Parts: sequence; C-alpha cells; structure tokens
Amino acid sequence: MEKVTLNVEGMSCGHCVKSVEGSVGALNGVSSVKVDLENKKVDVEFNQAEVTLDKIKETIDDQGYEVK
Repeated sequence: MEKVTLNVEGMSCGHCVKSVEGSVGALNGVSSVKVDLENKKVDVEFNQAEVTLDKIKETIDDQGYEVK
C-alpha cells in the first residue's frame, strides 16, 4: 500500500469533502481517503497495482479541484 498527501485547492465546504472522498473512495484500489478541509489536504492510501496516483489526481481534478 502507498500513502500520499495531496495539496488540493478549491475545497471550501462539506460538499467539497463528500465530493472528493466519494469520487476517490470509489476507485478500485483506494483503501482510504480523508480530506483535511482546513489545511487543503487529501490523504489517500491505495494499492499501486490497482490504481495510479495520476488516476487519483485526475479524479480530484474532474470534481473541479486543483491538485498542487
């Protein structure tokens, strides 16, 4: 398992948290995702054999948020 913390801009409310956690959490290979709204960070634990970091970043981007 790989663990990463991503800096994500544009998240400002509870809906943002649900949107990111729901979309990333639905990816095959992602075992956990936690949004820290105050610090604009997203912690993700995933299996690199099943999903790439680029796919996770793309999924967050598709929700309208910018991964730094």
